[in-house]
Amino acid sequence: MGRGRRARLERLRRALVHDAGGLDLVRVVAPAAPLSLRGEDLALGGEEEGGGGGELRRALDALRDEIRARLPLASVAGESGGAGPDWMELFDELRRRVSSLGMSERSGEVDEFGMDELVLRQAEPLLDFLMDRWWRVDVQGAKNVPPAGGCLLVANGSGLLPYDGLMISHALGRGQPLDARPRFLVADWLITLPFVQPYLARVGGVRACRENAQRLLARGRRVVAFPEGVKGAAKVFRERYRLKRFGRGGVVRVAIESGTPLVPVAVVGAEEAHPILFKIETVARIVGLPFIPVTPTFPALGPFGLVPLPSKWSVHFGQAIALDYLGSEAADDELLVSRLTEELRAQIQTMVEQALHERRSVWG
Repeated sequence: MGRGRRARLERLRRALVHDAGGLDLVRVVAPAAPLSLRGEDLALGGEEEGGGGGELRRALDALRDEIRARLPLASVAGESGGAGPDWMELFDELRRRVSSLGMSERSGEVDEFGMDELVLRQAEPLLDFLMDRWWRVDVQGAKNVPPAGGCLLVANGSGLLPYDGLMISHALGRGQPLDARPRFLVADWLITLPFVQPYLARVGGVRACRENAQRLLARGRRVVAFPEGVKGAAKVFRERYRLKRFGRGGVVRVAIESGTPLVPVAVVGAEEAHPILFKIETVARIVGLPFIPVTPTFPALGPFGLVPLPSKWSVHFGQAIALDYLGSEAADDELLVSRLTEELRAQIQTMVEQALHERRSVWG
């Protein structure tokens, strides 16, 4: 392993270990004889299973032991002095819930964007578990979201997989009719993957494009957008919570054209669920992906590495921003759209920084 990569891993290790005794991810997955971190080995998986399998199993066992021994036990209910969750019990429950979630039972009827109410209803217990027990999501400012009519919720990109979109939608949609849940936009490269698209579409994911957003808003739907795009999903850990450029102002343009308000949303905690150490891009382009992420657990631990870490999340909804006074013709004013887009990005960045300042630790 090169010196530069070792230095990056060491900086990540120091950042992840909380003063009170956090989860030392890098130490756990890099035992005495470190796993190869060469790009070709990571991209193709370990071909020498006889030599590497035992080491991976030991790393997996060590990760479980580390979570049990060192992860701060924050109360699920947030009550001081209460007993914290049993992380191994939570891990086993997560495994059971995911394994029981299949596509065998489908209604056969989907809406125009592919959502299946039967599949979504089956997924609700898993979403409840992820929100209440795995990530212990603290939701603030939900009253700022208009309860009726269309609105565009604009959030910081915070993680490799669209867990953030699922959690925002679930936070606002729990207890409401399934067809009234906010729909979350998903980047092309992700929602078109054969093994991802059927699940995301059926639980409310919609391909991110201007036309789809406009159609949803015209029907009075709440839409969750992540204007950083792939740049936000691909942020390495040292760039966490630093918002990237919001494209060419598409979210502001859509809000002006549709006459719907914008709601800034800050998500904190999701970037620690799958912290990206670095990216492999050459091999990724061969298979049609923008990048292959390397996290402390993926691909070194195989499928287990796809399990998100149980970081503590918070989701903050800001005050709605009305733009209907501008008139639809304002969408053609490039300077105005650019200024409003940058103001929106700066507002969400401030909200993220405030949430980071308020949180006690990554884990609880």
